[in-house]
Amino acid sequence: MKRRAFVSTMPAALAAQSTASPGPLKPKALPPGATVGLITPSTYVADPNQLLTMQLTAQMFGWKTKIGKQVGHRESRVGEDIPARIADLHAMFADPEVDGILCIRGGYGTPQLLDGLDYDLIRRNPKILLGYSDITGLHLAIHQKTGLVTFHGPTGLSPFTEFSQHWFKRATDPKPMGLLTNPVERNAFRPAHPLRTIRGGKAQGRLIGGNLTLVSCLMGTPYEPDVRGKIFFLEDVGEEPYRIDRMLQQLALAGKFEQCAGVVIGECVDCGPKQFEPSSTFNYTLGEVLDRVFTKVKVPVFHGLLFGHTADQITLPLGVMASIDADRKELKIEEAAVA
Repeated sequence: MKRRAFVSTMPAALAAQSTASPGPLKPKALPPGATVGLITPSTYVADPNQLLTMQLTAQMFGWKTKIGKQVGHRESRVGEDIPARIADLHAMFADPEVDGILCIRGGYGTPQLLDGLDYDLIRRNPKILLGYSDITGLHLAIHQKTGLVTFHGPTGLSPFTEFSQHWFKRATDPKPMGLLTNPVERNAFRPAHPLRTIRGGKAQGRLIGGNLTLVSCLMGTPYEPDVRGKIFFLEDVGEEPYRIDRMLQQLALAGKFEQCAGVVIGECVDCGPKQFEPSSTFNYTLGEVLDRVFTKVKVPVFHGLLFGHTADQITLPLGVMASIDADRKELKIEEAAVA
């Protein structure tokens, strides 16, 4: 094929690739009395009180547990435990007695694991994988390499409020979650969790995304999220607006906001300017940063849905069909996430 003819066909080929989205690989729903594997693929958890909290969480859901061999251990050098963390993850996917996998916490370290994962093993043994924050690294890599639906939601040490329990159960039920909503506001004059339209419009697409820092970290790697024709969700915690701006600019320059169908930004806890720090020279608020970036795009965008680093937390399944109505500030999950 001549180069000019090849180049002229590229946009059409890319458009076809983005719209011809195959169905995702779905895990099975957790059965009554399910056995759940507990792992620490990110930061270690060595505190016995935290491990007790984890066990109480499992008991609350009526789960039996299998605990990864690495859980409870503290390594002396950063990265020394990489093979052990990989082995725990592989063991839980390979074990026929384990019905789902719950990450005890996030923290730091999942990108260290990605080149060592056996994606064929994971594909052959589809199971619910739950966690958020640094666990985004696993979600994006596993989904990119296997098509498995994974779940951006609470970790074992999350508060698991009644709201969070409700949405986790909805996400892992063999029916579509439907319309996702924040808690009912007690004071309409001063809402605790306001939702705001940044750019209006409607769109439909499969759900992809996670923690903004991890999404940014994976750009240019084999695990970079493919957002073409998809609804892109992003959240973060404790990042100053100038750092949020830097990461969003990276995604914008990479064309991510041109390729996706729509964007939902989480509440982003503690992401305001910090006093008495050099970044005070860039003293825009988070809302101003979001407006500067997203009023330039051509897709619907809204801000404020409760997922990520919030006590009340919606579980979002990666890879399922969803729709966004940014004028109404609504995200709807239209496809069941489990088989």
